Amino acid sequence: MSRQNEHIDTLLKSCMQGKQSAQLEVYNRYHKAMYNTALRIVKHTAEAEDVMQESFLNAFTKLHTFKGDVTFGAWLKRIVINNSIYHYNKQQKKRTADLDDVMYKVEDNDGVASDQNGYTELKAQKVMETMKSLKDNYRVSLTLHLIEGYDYEEISEIMNISYANCRTMISRAKQSLRKKLTVNV
Repeated sequence: MSRQNEHIDTLLKSCMQGKQSAQLEVYNRYHKAMYNTALRIVKHTAEAEDVMQESFLNAFTKLHTFKGDVTFGAWLKRIVINNSIYHYNKQQKKRTADLDDVMYKVEDNDGVASDQNGYTELKAQKVMETMKSLKDNYRVSLTLHLIEGYDYEEISEIMNISYANCRTMISRAKQSLRKKLTVNV
């Protein structure tokens, strides 16, 4: 076991005893990486900060469930990713009406978008909306791969599946997404 792993184990024990200085140290070590993870999914700085803070609170209150099968950082990142995806989906439901308004405006212009960036954004939103209809494991694996930028090895660790299973799942998820997008066109 490395010195850093020993140190984090000591910190985590102190956190479980409610020592705020240990919690602050853990927060200082991981907050930048966890913020970046949340930001890549939710796309807004304030929302990413909220998700990150909520994730740290979840982690500290559920620290007794951390078994040490993976590193603490990987365990914390899984909490952040799950909270981010949940938050993102919740926000997308609120924005559905806005998307309908935008689609209506585009149709008013004979289906031609006057702003290429707006058109690209609509296509991206369509992909994100379609991704929500995928099976959960497909949606999560694709989100981690395409949005988060994780490689297969990292995803297999985060999702606690084999490398081969991860590659197959992402391939099938992409295939399913393509099929759903072509049906909706």
